[in-house]
Amino acid sequence: MDTISLKMPVTIKAKLTEKLKAKILGELEEGIKHAELEVQQLNIQEKRVMQENQPEDAENPTPEEIQRLQSIQAHFGQERQKRLQYREEAMARKEETEKLVLGAEIVQGTLERQVDVHVGDDMRELMNVEVLVEDDKIIAIRS
Repeated sequence: MDTISLKMPVTIKAKLTEKLKAKILGELEEGIKHAELEVQQLNIQEKRVMQENQPEDAENPTPEEIQRLQSIQAHFGQERQKRLQYREEAMARKEETEKLVLGAEIVQGTLERQVDVHVGDDMRELMNVEVLVEDDKIIAIRS
């Protein structure tokens, strides 16, 4: 056998334009606002659930009641932490994006392509293929 068909990765890069930068920053800003709103909603829900689960004798709660309240607080704390962590990461990505120079090439992701490889082909050359896009138009295919 001298030929085989393989799936190979293709890196998709985008040339940073004013339009793309504005789009990325807008998406990050939306994500940050959404995470902040979810934290506020979680705080409200936590208060409501905690009030609904208050022991009848608040002075002397049973161990089960204490455990239930702690479990509720832990659940809401974990959910709140997830949103706050996402918010911090999004804010860091936003700062990085703001610093990028127009014309910079940023990785958008990877796709796969079908390639027929032959005995003697340079595997490194086949593996290192990238497509460069500017404003949704392919402007270069590099290997």
